[in-house]
Amino acid sequence: MVGATSFILAVAFFWLSDIIAIKLKSLLLSFLFLVIIILIGILADIVGTAVTIASEAPLHARGSKKIPGAQEGIYLIRNSDRVANICNDVVGDIAGTLSGAIGISLIIQVVVLWPQGSQLLMNLLMAGTIAAVTIGGKAMGKRIAVREANKIIFLVARALVTWKKLTRSPFSKTT
Repeated sequence: MVGATSFILAVAFFWLSDIIAIKLKSLLLSFLFLVIIILIGILADIVGTAVTIASEAPLHARGSKKIPGAQEGIYLIRNSDRVANICNDVVGDIAGTLSGAIGISLIIQVVVLWPQGSQLLMNLLMAGTIAAVTIGGKAMGKRIAVREANKIIFLVARALVTWKKLTRSPFSKTT
């Protein structure tokens, strides 16, 4: 099930990024899109790490005071294996794949604008930069996730409450 969902999401997001890259034809906007995709991967990794470390106790205390987000946070922690899998593996891997594809698209745009440049050098620099930013960002994010796990999960839970209000749909069968 996770494999099929990952396939569908990867194809959909790649298709979307390909359309955006073709339509943009702007190095600046393509670069901005690349940064957004990398940030999504880093943020997903932070949430996936935090949910495996967070404790239910602070959320039970908030729940007793009827603070919105407490119930959703408890749900996330109780389902931490699934949440971590989706965040770290599904979203993280798709973001990594997309960032590589967008990087290639950027290089193609640069080669069209600057044909005398070394395509090999540009490819190496792009791949190295994407890898360094992604790996460095995830390493820093993990440090934050370990230190601030409870705060992060409560923040995500509050975002889910807002999402529920905006869409008028339940987050889960239990909330």
